[in-house]
Amino acid sequence: MNASFGIDHPLVATHDIDALRARLIAMGFNMTSIGKHPWGTSTSLAMFEGCLLEIMGVYDDTLLDEVPAGGFRFGRHVYEHLQQREGVALSALHSTDSVADAKRAQDVGLHVAGHLEFGRDVTLPDGTEGRTKTTLALMPNEQFPRLSFFLCQQHRPDLIYVPEWLDHPNTVNGICGVTIVADGMHHADLKCQFTGLYGEGTALCDCLEFQTANGVLRVLRKADFERDIGPLTKDIQTEQQPSIAAMDFSLDDLTVLETYLDQAGVEYKPIENGLVLDKVTQTANTLFRFFQTL
Repeated sequence: MNASFGIDHPLVATHDIDALRARLIAMGFNMTSIGKHPWGTSTSLAMFEGCLLEIMGVYDDTLLDEVPAGGFRFGRHVYEHLQQREGVALSALHSTDSVADAKRAQDVGLHVAGHLEFGRDVTLPDGTEGRTKTTLALMPNEQFPRLSFFLCQQHRPDLIYVPEWLDHPNTVNGICGVTIVADGMHHADLKCQFTGLYGEGTALCDCLEFQTANGVLRVLRKADFERDIGPLTKDIQTEQQPSIAAMDFSLDDLTVLETYLDQAGVEYKPIENGLVLDKVTQTANTLFRFFQTL
């Protein structure tokens, strides 16, 4: 199970949520129907035990400033970053107690702008109805806006992590890491920020690695990212701000995923114990890697 400050779900912002959702379904993900937030963003999820993949679009730009958390406006943040390019606009960290975790974040020097609460009606596979309750603690990063985070506490996990919804035909079962690309001049600041949450981490040549409660968070220079992981788009190559450029997923059976990718016409390359979708235009400017669980 995921614990506080573990990787929960980076938000992959896209101009065409319908097309991306359809592609992910063709790739073997069990995606939820498209839902709507009161601040103008639309969403679809692939849920795993304790974390999820979320893709997000904008359905109504007149609502972007609704439901602010302090000075932070969730919809506005996603919209503005989506105008620049597709990709991860901000990311959720798991929370088991949003109040206590927000205080811990503040104690290590992170800014907490405020809290948001919302819920949605759900019908479980057995016909039982319920309403979720989610609390977010927003932590905008003025220095590195695309590395803004928020704490996400699910008060009714029984209405989120439903076994039937966690079963993906492609056998993917969770997120096991994210990779940030950042110019070397930013590494010291990022190390300082992440050390407060995860300890000293590990320095491997030009890579910083931090173990979270759900997967590894690593920081790479652009040249090292392209050498070790895959190509970056021109948008990210020329971007001065650090951002999450890749997500890693774990799965049970690599051959099953390959079958779905072949049928969907999605390009991939083999890597040690896995594969990579290095044509990032297929996945909203975010490189996906998949590793078979040993």
